[in-house]
Amino acid sequence: MHTDTERCVRAVRSKDARFDGWFFTAVLTTRIYCRPSCPVVPPKVENMTFYPSAAACQQAGFRACKRCRPDTSPGSPEWNARADAVARAMRLIQDGVVDREGVPGLAARLGYSTRQIERQLLAELGAGPLALARAQRAQTARLLIETTQLPMAEAAFAAGFSSIRTFNDTVREVFALAPGELRTRATRSKSAPPQTPGVIALRLPYRAPLNPSNLFGHLAATGVPGVEEWRDGAYRRTLCLPYGHGIVALTPRPGHIACRLSLTDPRDLTIAISRCRWMLDLDADPEAVDDQLRTDPLLAPLVDKAPGRRVPRTVDAAEFAVRAVLGQQVSTAAARTHAARLVTAHGRAIDDPEGGLTHLFPSSEELAGLDPETLALPRSRRTTLTTLVGALAEGSLRLGLDSDWDQARARLTALPGFGPWTVEVIAMRALGDPDAFLPGDLGMRRAAADLGLPSTPAALTARAAAWRPWRAYAVQYLWATDDHAINHLPA
Repeated sequence: MHTDTERCVRAVRSKDARFDGWFFTAVLTTRIYCRPSCPVVPPKVENMTFYPSAAACQQAGFRACKRCRPDTSPGSPEWNARADAVARAMRLIQDGVVDREGVPGLAARLGYSTRQIERQLLAELGAGPLALARAQRAQTARLLIETTQLPMAEAAFAAGFSSIRTFNDTVREVFALAPGELRTRATRSKSAPPQTPGVIALRLPYRAPLNPSNLFGHLAATGVPGVEEWRDGAYRRTLCLPYGHGIVALTPRPGHIACRLSLTDPRDLTIAISRCRWMLDLDADPEAVDDQLRTDPLLAPLVDKAPGRRVPRTVDAAEFAVRAVLGQQVSTAAARTHAARLVTAHGRAIDDPEGGLTHLFPSSEELAGLDPETLALPRSRRTTLTTLVGALAEGSLRLGLDSDWDQARARLTALPGFGPWTVEVIAMRALGDPDAFLPGDLGMRRAAADLGLPSTPAALTARAAAWRPWRAYAVQYLWATDDHAINHLPA
């Protein structure tokens, strides 16, 4: 979009927050870059230039605006709607892969050479993987500086910097303030959130509108006891992270999601934030989704009644795949019971001083040696589960942010016991495919019949061609017609 100068100028002049994260405005006279909705008086057109990423702005020598804080914009929705190499690379960079494995590790995950990845990212985003990861490190450093009392040296290494000097230079270059000055400003600010030792409190921005009912309702209603809970108006769950583990509490608020993170290792902050945003689908563009779905006259009333529905996802694709198998052909309550037994038997126990969380969900490696006879499941489903866990543990099946959606579908379909419903629900909620569709789902067929839509899978699929590429969101609107616990915020 940043190449459409006229459209960008209109968005900046109208201070349209819908375009935050789509592009960034760099001002040639002040050498500052802003988000489109920056509250300051817009600069003259001849003084504006546009970039597709904050990293490209920083690489061109611009620093972040202190008023609109463009580094805290929602992420570009493009990376959620695509499965090509650039989109998968961006999702991995946001998940901290470059910091942990370097550019060669990023390229190896995608099956390309480092030169190919760098060339593709430069062509589309104006910055290579190192510059994109550096911009993310700067944002993480700012969060740690402003929301914790970590010593600056610890904040530097937790943010992913290899040296104190690089940390200081980067913060000064990007924010035009030294790390100590950033902390002083945050301490003096009346809006600074109260700090609890060991807890990082921050806000996760999103593009309005956002309807929290099905999003948090689904996560709470299907939550695994001990791993997830709804407490005091917040969805809480445990997180298994590269350097340790954590607990997150997410509360819907007007204009943002309040996030409280407790981490055993602060180096996991970037990954934890990325996974929470992914789980809540916060980088979606609800205007684009809803406009497309409104073109169907039978769907339009549902969209108008409660716009901004998101797809509830997961923080761990392999975990969700296991839970999808446990939930085959049983009720929500039964699926939770099966998962809770698995967690109690094989998950690692943790402490939760603020709530009732007790375990991490077991990894594929921890489940690889389970005895199928201990599972209270039909024999065919035991085979399905053990085959899935074995494929995940040995690496012949990889599910994650770097997955090619079509390839993942093909590999899942080849496993015993994986029908269209299981494959598509994994594609929708674990892999994030916005066009995943469940025409054979009982709730879908019931809702379609009530609305006057075709209720047979083949006919409904044909009708849904007009909803592409947002059929996963249409599923959320159709599910919401049922008075089920997944569609309501818990009391």
